[in-house]
Amino acid sequence: MTPAQASVTLGGGFTDAPVQSARAFREILEALARPGTIRRVSGATPPAPLSIAAGVALLVLTDPTTALHLSGRVDCPDVRDWIAFHIGAPLVAAEDADFALGPWEALHPVSRFRIGQPDYPDRSATLIVECDQLATRGPMLTGPGIETATRLNLPETAAFRANRALFPLGFDTLFTAGDRIAGLPRSTRVEAI
Repeated sequence: MTPAQASVTLGGGFTDAPVQSARAFREILEALARPGTIRRVSGATPPAPLSIAAGVALLVLTDPTTALHLSGRVDCPDVRDWIAFHIGAPLVAAEDADFALGPWEALHPVSRFRIGQPDYPDRSATLIVECDQLATRGPMLTGPGIETATRLNLPETAAFRANRALFPLGFDTLFTAGDRIAGLPRSTRVEAI
């Protein structure tokens, strides 16, 4: 490993893990509890092409017991090495994943991810979708955690409408861009465009 590779692999994690992970965990919970709201997270500097928010989400939500699937451009040696050093999460096929990370188009078809079972709906995957940007425009969202309605620029609506139809089964989604993160739990209703 060259010094430059070692710097990428060994750097970029939390410098004050107890405090930074607690703050980030709260922001992620807020994002999922209030679908469509955009929160800011900090504390990690993961290797490209991961966003800060995706790196923070991985540091907070995954560990050596959570199976992780990487798709598309994020499935690269720098990211794999960073995950191995900072998290230790096993990298697995999509159908075995607790968490999946990648751009939306690389995560397709989303039907390959676990949606839980009737007696254990929590045994489903959470998708972390890397986006170019997050904005409060796009399809209308309604449901638990939303006072009346809100909007979020989703990459599409059909997959999220189909996912909602499976409730209480289905996958949950986090969207990341730069240091911003937004949540879309399976309970959220998404307006058709």
